Amino acid sequence: MSDLPINLDDPSLWRSDSYVDGSWTPADSGLRFKVEDPATGRIIAEVADLGVGETRRAISAAAGAFENWRATSAQDRANCLRRWTDEILRNREDLARILSAEVGRSMQEARNEIDYGASFTQWFAEEARRVYGDTIPSPLPDRRFIVLKEPIGVVAAITPWNAPHSMVARKCSPALAAGCPVVLKPAEQTPLSALALAVLAERAGFPKGVINIVTCGDPVPIARTLTDSEIVRLVTFTGSSEVGRNLARECAPTLKRLSLELGGNAPFILFEDGDVEAAVEGAMQAKFRVIGQNCVGANRFYIHESLKDRFVSGFKARMALLRTGPPTDENAIVGPVIDDAAVAKLTRLVSDATGKGARVLLGGGVHPAGKCFFAPTLITEVDNSMAIVHEEIFGPVATIQSFANEDDVVRAANTTPYGLAAYFYTKDLRRAWRVAERLEAGMVGINVGMMSSAVAPFGGVKQSGYGREGSKYGIEEFLELKYVCMGGL
Repeated sequence: MSDLPINLDDPSLWRSDSYVDGSWTPADSGLRFKVEDPATGRIIAEVADLGVGETRRAISAAAGAFENWRATSAQDRANCLRRWTDEILRNREDLARILSAEVGRSMQEARNEIDYGASFTQWFAEEARRVYGDTIPSPLPDRRFIVLKEPIGVVAAITPWNAPHSMVARKCSPALAAGCPVVLKPAEQTPLSALALAVLAERAGFPKGVINIVTCGDPVPIARTLTDSEIVRLVTFTGSSEVGRNLARECAPTLKRLSLELGGNAPFILFEDGDVEAAVEGAMQAKFRVIGQNCVGANRFYIHESLKDRFVSGFKARMALLRTGPPTDENAIVGPVIDDAAVAKLTRLVSDATGKGARVLLGGGVHPAGKCFFAPTLITEVDNSMAIVHEEIFGPVATIQSFANEDDVVRAANTTPYGLAAYFYTKDLRRAWRVAERLEAGMVGINVGMMSSAVAPFGGVKQSGYGREGSKYGIEEFLELKYVCMGGL
């Protein structure tokens, strides 16, 4: 561990082997895959490239740990999660450095994600003690009806590259709190944050087999092993809608429960009575947090025609202040997108839009900082013929359209297969309720540009998936109801 590519106060957090049944595990084949820093293109790690056999062993380890973990008292599970939270916060700076290295994110954004992840481990430490059942008044005098809530069993968690720390915490914490062991497959682009969390979970005292991490360069055979397994009872996944549909098909033969947090194409609406300055500030948060690589990020900005010029002027001025550069530049806010494919997608979407009449006011292409850096881009004169309106952008590109009346803009906002998040600005309380109820989205922000919280349910409708993460509802995904009828009384 002396030749680490980054400086860590605790070098033991930098791991390149998987974690199975309480042991650090190389691949049976000896193979490793490379993890690249998108800011520089350099190889920062070579990580164990596990296969089907090791994945089956991880599933067996989780199954072997299930009976003891489910029998562990809620208080003891809560204590483990609380100690994990303490370890995460104690090692916040190192975890942020690891995340920054593998995603290319600024240190401040990386620290924010560590804090966000810790909010889930802390929340579900508390929720572990609040899994309540029910008694039902019986229609028969000699019987009692009782409803128990029990852990569903072994959980497979598949997490994305854009939030490699917080998504592990958000998926694993409720499962562990409910009494379910986990087999985690982190994204192949960003396995290092997950492995660092395993080190801290070990220190927190989680029993062996309760947390297992399977790293791989090719996710397809690993994911299929998880979906085919009769032992795995739930798959929780964050990623694209296309992959989510594939997982649903693959889970059908074993009737697994699924929790899917998929793509988004969030609208951002500024009504004629909205506060323009507040909307500009909210737009910066909704669009440029995590460099726009965020499933709840705003893509389609609908601005009332009476406010369009003021909003565009203010938004452009704020965007022009965004400094683009690698994490080593402490003043940089916009880092690289994840890889060449992301750059190619953004280039295609911008080119298609401009070819159909859109106007680029700012940016529009690759930034001089490097091949994976895309300049913050503002495009106006956008219409529905353009691919950029219909596809999830997932990058630092914002599009502007104008509208004249409420019905038209709500209809436009809902004309998408996605339904994850939506944002709008208004000072009219009646409109606030009316539009919030009409928008087809699992989450709606009114006069705010950022709304994610561990205490609120996160999830979407339509092709943005189903199930909820976070909040008191999040633990329900990992519980089964059992009806007990007691007679002879």
